[in-house]
Amino acid sequence: MLRYIALTLGMVVLASPAGAISRYTSTAMSCAEAQARINAEGAAIMRYQSRNNPSLPRYDRYVANENFCPVAHIAVRDYIPTADRESCPVLRCKAEMRERLFDRRWIFRN
Repeated sequence: MLRYIALTLGMVVLASPAGAISRYTSTAMSCAEAQARINAEGAAIMRYQSRNNPSLPRYDRYVANENFCPVAHIAVRDYIPTADRESCPVLRCKAEMRERLFDRRWIFRN
């Protein structure tokens, strides 16, 4: 019995995803380097100081494409400050609107 519990626990640990994600300061790298790191790792957390309040740190999770977003989320364009650009284009996951999730126009087509 103990052997089955140990085997089941081992399988659960192997099947669960690792929660590690890289964290970077976007203002310490160029725009191309920030985009390359996000694309190479699939997802990364980028930190930077707020434009409105410099004492306030800001951060978010940025992704290479929509495949790295959770269920019911879509990838949307966002901009982060980097060392060489004030607005570097990247992708961020955003919850999809409920109306779009349950839009069933195809039911009413003739």
